[in-house]
Parts: sequence; structure tokens; C-alpha cells
Amino acid sequence: MTASPKGPLAGIRVIELAHIMAGPVCGLMLADMGADVIKVERLPRGDGTRGFLPPDIHGESAAFMMLNRGKRSVALDLRTPEGVEVVRRLLADADVVVENFRVGTMEKIGLGWDELREANPRLVYCQITGFGRTGPMAEQGGFDLIAQGYSGLMSVTGEGPGHEPVKVGAPVTDITAGILASYGVVSALFERERTGEGQLVDTSLFEAGITQTYWQSAIALASGRSPGPLGSAHPLSAPYQAFRTADGWVNVGASNQPTWMGLTRALGMPELADDPRFEDNAGRMKHLDELVEILAAELERESTETWLQRLAGEGVPAGPIASIGEMLEHPQTLARDMVVETDHPIAGRVRSLGSAVKMSRGAASSRAAAVLGQHTREVLREMGMEDSEVEALMARDVLLSPDPRTDL
Repeated sequence: MTASPKGPLAGIRVIELAHIMAGPVCGLMLADMGADVIKVERLPRGDGTRGFLPPDIHGESAAFMMLNRGKRSVALDLRTPEGVEVVRRLLADADVVVENFRVGTMEKIGLGWDELREANPRLVYCQITGFGRTGPMAEQGGFDLIAQGYSGLMSVTGEGPGHEPVKVGAPVTDITAGILASYGVVSALFERERTGEGQLVDTSLFEAGITQTYWQSAIALASGRSPGPLGSAHPLSAPYQAFRTADGWVNVGASNQPTWMGLTRALGMPELADDPRFEDNAGRMKHLDELVEILAAELERESTETWLQRLAGEGVPAGPIASIGEMLEHPQTLARDMVVETDHPIAGRVRSLGSAVKMSRGAASSRAAAVLGQHTREVLREMGMEDSEVEALMARDVLLSPDPRTDL
């Protein structure tokens, strides 16, 4: 039996009928807060990220283990009536179900919101789709790249006008949709404490992308003009961007008047403070190209570390552009427990990203991602199924028994 989890969501059971990224991110957020997240994986191969190889650790997908630590795995065939019935029994007393199939998929197999809430009125049903449950694009599938285009993100990402469109390097709509979904789930659970009733939580990759455009949408709604890409620059304040140095790059965040004045002192260019073109933020934005040309020429004279010291001395926010590897080894990353280690039954000691939310009384201790079907027997026993029934379903390939290497 798995040890009882601790954390603010301890005692909450989540059935994750989700795959690849957005839904599993939601499940990961909930597991980090102590929920018992049971990941129901479809046979024969389980979650698609199990096949995202390389990189792997002893044959186990690093991508899968990153998104699915802290969860238990039940593997079954949803194409069979028996498999669907097992899921229905799992959901009969569950608190939350998370799924990210196309609109209508769950309804076709009898596991849609309307059917499930009749059997379990307290159930919080979270659905993550490409474009939401309503509207003319409701039935269209969603991928991060496509959502970044539709949401306007790719129109403001890139080097500048005339260059090819660039997507955000990370799958930002997938990740943001998962975070928004977890926020919706927790809100629904809080409301359930008052009413005793669950509800439907509905979000999408499209809307997740839109939420990333607050500044650009503010400009468009106020002016009627759609802003374009600015490289690393900010659409509303300057100077706020990356500059080349003698040995690399430095990010400079002189986005208000005090930090602008500090920048002129750090550069040893007090004349910029008196230049009428740059006397306030409106002027600096209006003459941005001229300002960048002046600053770039000066910042390229010294090393990144030299500028970091000078800028820090004047209270100007600044920093290097770290590689992912450098970020993972940074003392602040480690101090904030953003890299955690878990013991995987096959891959051994595995490092993953930790929870970005810390709680004063602590959150759940993390378990490693499961191998396919690792907890099938355990979970089904907990819901009252006899071993003989489980074995019969396994014999018909409706359920998958644990990988023998797990010794379960």
C-alpha cells in the first residue's frame, strides 16, 4: 500500500484520464499538493510520452518521468466495455477527473460530464481541449504550436518585423493550460465545500495562449493597433531587453525612472539622463532604436560579469542568459528545491523539476513516475475489486499487470 500523502489536498482522489502534456501538467500540480492522482493509461502503450525517446534512462522516457512523478498508474483498454466499466467504478467515489481528449470523445464511451455527475454529484470534471467546449472551433483538436499561432503569441515572438514567425521555445500553451486547469480544479473543490456539489471546469490551449498576451492585448484594445515582435524588448517600457557584452549577453531591466537613472550611472554616461529624448519612459519608447544603439555600443565594451556587478551596485535589475543546464545547477534553483530526486523502480535515481509552490506546512513528498500499470492491482483492490476479478480481466488483456521488474 502506498503511504498516505500529505499536503493541502491530502485525501483528494484524482483520476487522470489525460495524455501527453496539458492534462498531465494539471495532474502533476495536484499531486504536488498532496492529491492521490491515479493516472489511467490506455493500452497497449500507455501515455504517448512514454514513447518520447530519446532521452531515456535505462529505457524509461525522461519526458514521461518529468510530467508524471507523484502519480500511480493503472493501465487498461478503454476500447472494451469492461475497461470503461472499471473507469466508471474508479470515478464513482473520486473527487476529480482530468481529461484532455477532443470534445465528444468521453461522451462517446459513456464517460462524459452529464453521465458522470448523475452517478457522482460531488465530482469535479476538468476538461482541457484545444479551443474549449463551446464556439465554432470547439471540435478542433489542439496542439501547442497551433494554439500559439491562433492566440497571437507567435505574432509578438521573434526578432522583429520582417523576420519569420517564432514560437515560444517552451510549449507554453500546454503548460499554462495545465496550470489554469489545476487552479480551476482547486477553486471548484473549495466551492464544493460550501455547496456539496461538483462542477465542470473547462479550459483550453487557445485560452492559455491568450492569457499570455495581457500587455499586447492592452495595447491592441486601447489603440486598435496590433503590436509586433520586439525580440527581447518590452512593449511598454525601455530599456528592458538583452544586450550583447564582450563575452556574451546581459539582460537589463531599467523599466522605470529610478532604474533608468541607475543605468546611466552604471554606464558612466550621465549625459543620457539629461537627453530630452530619453527623459521619461514615453520618450525612451518613442526613440527606442536610437537608445538601443547607444546602449549596445557601450555594453559591448565589457564582460557580462563586469556589467552585472556595476548594475547591481546601482540597483538596476540585471542578469545573464543562462542555459537550461546552468539554470538547473544554479544555487538559487537548488535552494528552492526546484530539482528533486526520486527512486524509480527501473531508471533508478531520477532528477526532475520540483514544485514551484511552497507551503508553510509542507506539500506532498514526491514519488517517482510509475511504470505502465504499476499500481493496477493496488488501486483496484482499494476500490473493492476481488483479486479473481482483476486476474480475469488481466487474462483478457483488459488490464495490464505490473512490469515484473517492479516486483509488485
